[in-house]
Amino acid sequence: MTLDEIVNPPVKKTTGSRRGDLERTMVTIGSSLVAVLVAFVISGLLLAITGKDPFAAFSKMGEVATNTDKLYETVQRAMPFIMSAVAFAITAKLGLFNIGVEGQFLMGMFWAAVIGAYVELPAVLHIPFVIIVGSIAGAMWGAIAGYLKVKRGVNEVISTIMLNAIALQVIDWLFNEFFRFDDGTGSLDVRTKQLPESAWMPDIVDNQLNGFVVVVLLVVIAYYVVVFRSRFGFRLRASGLNPEAARTSGISANKMVLLAMLISGLVAGLVGLQYLMGESHSYGPTRPSGYGFTGIGVALLGRNHPIGIVAAGLLFGFLEAAGGPLQLEDIPSSIVRVIQGITLFSVVIISGAADRWYAKRTTERAARDMQLAGSGEQEVAA
Repeated sequence: MTLDEIVNPPVKKTTGSRRGDLERTMVTIGSSLVAVLVAFVISGLLLAITGKDPFAAFSKMGEVATNTDKLYETVQRAMPFIMSAVAFAITAKLGLFNIGVEGQFLMGMFWAAVIGAYVELPAVLHIPFVIIVGSIAGAMWGAIAGYLKVKRGVNEVISTIMLNAIALQVIDWLFNEFFRFDDGTGSLDVRTKQLPESAWMPDIVDNQLNGFVVVVLLVVIAYYVVVFRSRFGFRLRASGLNPEAARTSGISANKMVLLAMLISGLVAGLVGLQYLMGESHSYGPTRPSGYGFTGIGVALLGRNHPIGIVAAGLLFGFLEAAGGPLQLEDIPSSIVRVIQGITLFSVVIISGAADRWYAKRTTERAARDMQLAGSGEQEVAA
């Protein structure tokens, strides 16, 4: 038996513990579903107050949900949200808040566009090369916040927010001074040099669903295996749940912070690559934005669990896809943002209340079981 097995002996789950896990899962899923339902009800009331027909809005959403093309669009729009949510969830498991996914994904997309454009490789190598470059750039930018946290005690929320702003300014300076591509035609559409076709991510469904969905699924699976099924993941979660106990058992808190921020940045560096490799094929001023912050909402709604993140990402993607059809019904597309915002508030409030209820119920059950056990011992003694 190893020292680690002595310190952390394997625990065989009993029927009661399995029942407790199932109850916990049901409470988590139920609270999230209730939060989404509450968000739609409140949004419907707001539409009615402003003179819009909520039933028409929800009917149109129902039509979107049964339209194959819109379902493809839902998945397409959900991909960067899911990737961003995974990046945030990795640090959240450690008790950190990586608010810098926005800057990390822009760094990843920029350097992937710049370096990928000047490399000639066959597609089977060029596509992975661009992905690796983007992930490394994001990881290096995320590692800065980890270093500041470990060496200088700088709060990661403050450092990542500031690094978002710095990333934007640095990228704009590099783009304008060094990497604007002049094609000699005098075009006002300034961009970096276009990626060779060998670096373009092919579509699974022409012009509807990009092959980057495979990368997203692999990242979600890797997140589940690494965080929930590996020794590193156990140490990560243990450090987040009880830092003092983790430190006592020999887990280096500083090492975990650096690794978590590094891995989170690595995933964040992939967020913008769907847009780069599947749509624009170059970096320019019309870059996407908001993926990082939306990903935080997706992670919160999904409770940082891979299945929950995928479900929440698809919900947000569906709402984005429904924005256009809603406008055709004279319903402002801003209702999509309203639903997303109210959903987040509802999740925070309802999930918090559900967690407190479950903790109280578990404590009361444990106290009752101990009381019954004590009564049984007294009867045996008598």
